Amino acid sequence: MDVMRESLELHKRLKGKIEIKNKLNVKSMDDLSLIYTPGVASPCLEIKNNPKEVFNLTSKRNTVAVISDGTAVLGLGDIGPLAAIPVMEGKCAIFKRFAGVDAIPIVLDCKDTEEIIKTVLNIAPSFGGINLEDISAPRCFEIEKRLDELLDIPVFHDDQHGTAIVTGAALLNSLKIVNKKISKIKIVINGAGSAGIAICKFLLALGAKDIILCDIFGTIVKGSKNLNEAQKEMSLMTNKKKIVGSLSDAIKGADVFIGVSVGNVVSKEMIASMEKDAIVFPLANPVPEISRADALAANARIVGNGLSNYPNQINNSLVFPGLFKGALDARVNSITMEMKVAACKALAKVITKKELSEDYVIPNIFNKKVCKAVSNAVIKVANK
Repeated sequence: MDVMRESLELHKRLKGKIEIKNKLNVKSMDDLSLIYTPGVASPCLEIKNNPKEVFNLTSKRNTVAVISDGTAVLGLGDIGPLAAIPVMEGKCAIFKRFAGVDAIPIVLDCKDTEEIIKTVLNIAPSFGGINLEDISAPRCFEIEKRLDELLDIPVFHDDQHGTAIVTGAALLNSLKIVNKKISKIKIVINGAGSAGIAICKFLLALGAKDIILCDIFGTIVKGSKNLNEAQKEMSLMTNKKKIVGSLSDAIKGADVFIGVSVGNVVSKEMIASMEKDAIVFPLANPVPEISRADALAANARIVGNGLSNYPNQINNSLVFPGLFKGALDARVNSITMEMKVAACKALAKVITKKELSEDYVIPNIFNKKVCKAVSNAVIKVANK
């Protein structure tokens, strides 16, 4: 827990992790007349006459809004907008450090879907992209969908798609090691919120055929009670054998387990009931569904996690900086599934065949190839 104490001390010392800096050193009245009145009237009129010039004359071209209502923050849940600010600032710091993208944290004191959509639409002209963050399901699905339809700049809910892309990349590399095909394996996902559903949809797009989603009530099956609309949709695409029961029932004979739920819900016995060469990704944070040591002791072949102090950290910070960098540079209106799949495969390929091992199926965020590989993949699809 030392990192928790050290982090609190760091935040107290810094009083915020980001700042705004001028690109021009304003040191004279001449400088002032160029960046402000009267000179600034010239770019204003240029944009008025040709709105697309805003991308050439302002910071909009490289600026993203990181927006949250504080209802699903990390593993902390609904802690409110003020308590969400440190996380949003952290995201912004990562944007700048790894992709050179300027990001602004914006927290909304509102949980109403329509009001959030309206607010984002009203502030969108200032930004080149919208990164939605830590908004609880199922509202997050509607908010992202509507904003993506209404705005002409990319909208991306990182909890959904960033998590899905990096999980997909880790799985593709893991399957190379165990010599299995994604179309032939059984996958169990525990957690049917924003991340779990997005991972499920993404793995289906990668070619998976046999996936079972589980939530607190057990397996999700067509006709199950207590399902929201997003889960009902997933019940039509998953659990084709209609397995009814608990997570322990679903995980028997599975090749892959992915957890995006809560800590300590998976036992050694459950892992031992999986197929040979099991791939286990318990991603709950800060306490995983099962510890790495216990999963390995139960004969899991490959274990990934959401923690930075173990091998194979599966973290969406590997995705969103490069993804937005590519989207902004290509000036796309929307981030498509084709772009997400391309980003996933590019991320996986950062690790060469020679480097690939059970303890290295996903690169580290400090690998300089990561951001470039992801951004180039997005640009390549956009330029088709």
